[in-house]
Amino acid sequence: MYGCQCPKRLFLHKFKRGLRNPADEKQQAILDAGTNVGELARQLFKYGVDASPPDIYSYHLSVEKTQALINRNVPVIYEAAFQYEGVLCALDILVKQGKHWHAFEVKSTTSVKPQHIQDAALQYFVMTNCGLPLADISIIHLDNTYVRKGALDIRQLFTTTSVLTDVLNLQEYVANKVQELKTLLTQTNEPVVDIGPHCFAPYECDFTNHCFAHVPKENSIFDLAKGPWWKLYADGYTHLDEIPEAYELSANVAMQLAHHRSGEVYIDKEAILTFLEPISYPIYFFDFETIMPGIPEFDDSKPYQQIPFQFSLHVQRHADAVLEHHEFLGDGLHDPRPALMEAMIDHLGQTGSIICYNKGFEMTRIKDLVTVYPQFETPLLAINERILDLMIPFQKRWYYHPDFKGSYSIKAVLPVLVPELRYDELDIPEGGMASLVYSQLKYQDQHTATIQRQALRAYCKMDTLAMVKIVDYLKMIR
Repeated sequence: MYGCQCPKRLFLHKFKRGLRNPADEKQQAILDAGTNVGELARQLFKYGVDASPPDIYSYHLSVEKTQALINRNVPVIYEAAFQYEGVLCALDILVKQGKHWHAFEVKSTTSVKPQHIQDAALQYFVMTNCGLPLADISIIHLDNTYVRKGALDIRQLFTTTSVLTDVLNLQEYVANKVQELKTLLTQTNEPVVDIGPHCFAPYECDFTNHCFAHVPKENSIFDLAKGPWWKLYADGYTHLDEIPEAYELSANVAMQLAHHRSGEVYIDKEAILTFLEPISYPIYFFDFETIMPGIPEFDDSKPYQQIPFQFSLHVQRHADAVLEHHEFLGDGLHDPRPALMEAMIDHLGQTGSIICYNKGFEMTRIKDLVTVYPQFETPLLAINERILDLMIPFQKRWYYHPDFKGSYSIKAVLPVLVPELRYDELDIPEGGMASLVYSQLKYQDQHTATIQRQALRAYCKMDTLAMVKIVDYLKMIR
């Protein structure tokens, strides 16, 4: 699969693993979640025998055990392994139904992806060439329409999709690709493959630092927000200063490039004053943090549903008032939504403006709460009606600074406008890490959990304090 994405990735994986990017905790968490989904799916076919090897270097033992289990007509085999002419595959679940064998690969997604079919095609190629007649091969994946009520209903949580027709159509491609990649691995020189969109599809390669070494670290074409990166690269440009004045760009990208060159800040004072005008005291600066468990952990939740577990709230009662701070953080064990919702309703009051950054996120989470707790519909929807979006002046480019590098995220805006506040000095510097830390609280000892809860509070508090300071900055524009 690495070789199908990029032959250079396969070569580096095989011979130069020391060139990998540094380990990514979030990526490892995604892999771990996929493993958990695979083990849970085994309950669809219970009482199977696990053919996993004792370690990653002993798959020959797994191949031998699998064949022995097949010879004994064991009806369900987990991690069945096969090897054909130097190509190894391990299947999540192999099942004999009547006289026929059925192959099942488990994915932690909510649909079948093209790369899943390609993966299954390789497995089918290896297994059938080893002499196993497969009646069908399917992808088991999560069903995003399933809503948990009480204990997990495994048969409702998962859905199974046969991919046999697509897999059969790919058999000639697989055979040719296997030979091509075998030849590649006999070479001693690193393949010459230039960077391109394939570096990030279907997954980001873990050798990008190595392959992008020739790209400038600062002010590269890849700093253009939603820019025509690969067209620019194909035309021979890597640095922003190399792009010709007459090069055709979208309005927003052209603006970013123009301000990079001039170093000037653009301010539409009238638009900013018009934006600030409807803000009324008391002003509430509000932000959620969420988790998205693939396997629903709580009643009335679906796979990968955004579950708010934390909020931070700064309150300014009037212009000269001392800033107040309120917060909520779930315990990491129970559904945080009921207590979070009640604390939110209590602290946000009934009058005054509520400031969020990218209000669509908070408003959608509140609408989700209405669906689960309809008895609170009136106060929750009343909150939504008061929300204003602080992202708008930056998204609309009413205020643009070249150091934003085309972005209007709060992580880009804050260090430019309020340099004394820095996310990179926090133990938890961004939302993805906050979600990961919270999701693992239940596995931590008390001391570690206490430290991590403090870090979560500090991160979320920074989000709302950042909004306070950004509004203060905009108010100074005259």
